[in-house]
Amino acid sequence: MKVTALIPDNLVKDVKQYAGGRNITESLITALEEWLSLKKIQFLNDDIMKKPLEFSKDFSAVKNREINRKQ
Repeated sequence: MKVTALIPDNLVKDVKQYAGGRNITESLITALEEWLSLKKIQFLNDDIMKKPLEFSKDFSAVKNREINRKQ
């Protein structure tokens, strides 16, 4: 998708430097993908804070390892 955006030159320069892309497009794609990944993790963390994970009463790490080794 082609997009026209007014982005300050210093921001584009910094993104290109830190993202390490061969060009502005590749650098912006890398930066946006990394930002999106971080946001997804933040939302997941927020969800877990609201409703923490709980182990079932009969949970056993040993049983869990045995099941995983069988697979």
